[in-house]
Amino acid sequence: RSDATALGHIHVILGHYGLALAATPAAPRASLGTFAFATQLLDELWPIFVLLGLEQVRVTPGILAANPLEFVHYPITHSLIGAIGWSLLLGLIYYIVRQDGRGAAVVGLLVLSHWLLDLPMHGPDLPLWPGSDVRVGLGAWRSIPLTIAIELAVFIPGLMVYLRTTRARDRIGQWGFWAMVVVLLGIFFSGFVSPPPPDARSVAFGALGLWLFVPWGYWVDRHRELATPVGADRTT
Repeated sequence: RSDATALGHIHVILGHYGLALAATPAAPRASLGTFAFATQLLDELWPIFVLLGLEQVRVTPGILAANPLEFVHYPITHSLIGAIGWSLLLGLIYYIVRQDGRGAAVVGLLVLSHWLLDLPMHGPDLPLWPGSDVRVGLGAWRSIPLTIAIELAVFIPGLMVYLRTTRARDRIGQWGFWAMVVVLLGIFFSGFVSPPPPDARSVAFGALGLWLFVPWGYWVDRHRELATPVGADRTT
């Protein structure tokens, strides 16, 4: 059992990327790489805080049928107030850099969407604010079939929106994109059959693999174009 198995247990991965794919019509000047970064920002930061000892996760096989991770303490990245703060920060940074109010709003909302999509999946472990005794979560991870149904119900429509909104310029735009889709699906479904990670450190190192999809999204998007051009390159 290696660190690589941990990534498969971040099961809400498909839903987040489904929203990233679906965001293109709302902010056509921005890149899929930007959307991937925004939707997964909380999970991209989370393993860093775990490794720094600021947040805590525990591997507890059987705690939930679809996920063996017990999220003990993660108020910086996964409290509601924390998510709002990160969404405002990234939206502001995007606006300062790109001077694109619409894009900044979409980027900020995508960050917040992560917490909202986590809410139906997690057990009651999402704090409302740092130090809050109130923790929420509807617990869809208690059922593997329900987990799969919810994730695919978000991912597949998002994929269809992206395919209708963009088209490949070349083979990289076509096959590079579909390779990313296959890898995402492979990671997702492998989590149901792979053994639990051995410890929290392995979980954190495995979760750092989520950063791979940010440059991958930029790379793919540079080889795709809008099906209906809007007069701006999609590189941001």
